Amino acid sequence: MADPQDAIVRALQKYTTCDVSDALCKLKYRNGGFLSGLTMWSPQRQDGPTKIVGPAYTVKYVPLDDPSPKHPTHYPEKIDSVPRGSVVFVSCPPKTPNAVYGGLMSTRALASGAVGSIIDGRFRDLQEQRELGYPIFARDVGTAPPAELLKVAAVNVAVKLQTDEQDMEIRPGDYLIADLNGVVVLPSELAEQALPLMQKQVEADDKMAAGIKKGMSFTEASQKFR
Repeated sequence: MADPQDAIVRALQKYTTCDVSDALCKLKYRNGGFLSGLTMWSPQRQDGPTKIVGPAYTVKYVPLDDPSPKHPTHYPEKIDSVPRGSVVFVSCPPKTPNAVYGGLMSTRALASGAVGSIIDGRFRDLQEQRELGYPIFARDVGTAPPAELLKVAAVNVAVKLQTDEQDMEIRPGDYLIADLNGVVVLPSELAEQALPLMQKQVEADDKMAAGIKKGMSFTEASQKFR
């Protein structure tokens, strides 16, 4: 029997992050699911057709003095358990100068069948990531590893986007979509409602674009096709 999650991932492949956000805005989901500050670094820097779509697999970093106990599993072993087709989402405290993700993590994630990684913080080994052709979306790059400042407290738990601009949550199994426009989270319970809205919007936009190219004004095309 086909996994319904796989069917949703396949359906999402033909839509951009903007299409997903438009649908989520219609469903009154805050900010259209947009996760601010996360941009493409690999395989190219904000260029090319790279897009990733998949359910979230989360890793949560916290400061060393956080009362949460350190996760018993060594970090590389967490990457070993990434389900095929997942998007790895690594969360770390804001303004952390150290990187929380590196090239060996991507090597293993790629071998595990992950489709890409999103780092809510800094990552390192940029050239290695690009040589792998592995998609990375992140806030920035760095050079130092995280051990002097941070520990992994949990894996595959709900995490908050680490910014004061938004109050956004990423939960295991929520769909993450990332492309040149940025990163969007699609809550799993809204996916089946959102997909028909995306299709309708894209069809309307295509008709608008064709009308505008033939000489219609934006207002005329919008009134006719939307």
